[in-house]
Amino acid sequence: MDLYSLLLLFMALELFESNWQKHDNLYGLIYNNYQVFSKNIFLYFILHITFFYTLAVSIYLSNFGFWMSSIILIKFFDLAFKLNMMQKLSSGLEIHEVMPINIKITLFFRYFNVILYPFCFAVATGLLFNT
Repeated sequence: MDLYSLLLLFMALELFESNWQKHDNLYGLIYNNYQVFSKNIFLYFILHITFFYTLAVSIYLSNFGFWMSSIILIKFFDLAFKLNMMQKLSSGLEIHEVMPINIKITLFFRYFNVILYPFCFAVATGLLFNT
């Protein structure tokens, strides 16, 4: 596959991931995650497909440079943080105890990942800047 196809697929997967978690506020986003997590943890991992996609593309391209590794690390910490919250919610804690502040999620904030991660991917693969 050429790099542009991999980039477009990455953007599509980011859109998918943003849309299944979509809500107007942070508590709703956490609740959407918790609903899937409580049904099946394997489904929860599958729905975080961009983490696994990034790993697969890194291996496929043998690219473990700064930018690609940064994407992997951020996605790993995001998933680990969410799993920690899901575990706390499963143990009976209330959502306001797990996340004390509820913020409104704007359209820009909701889809920022669709811009940020593909941009980093384009830099990592040399599509944007030839390094």
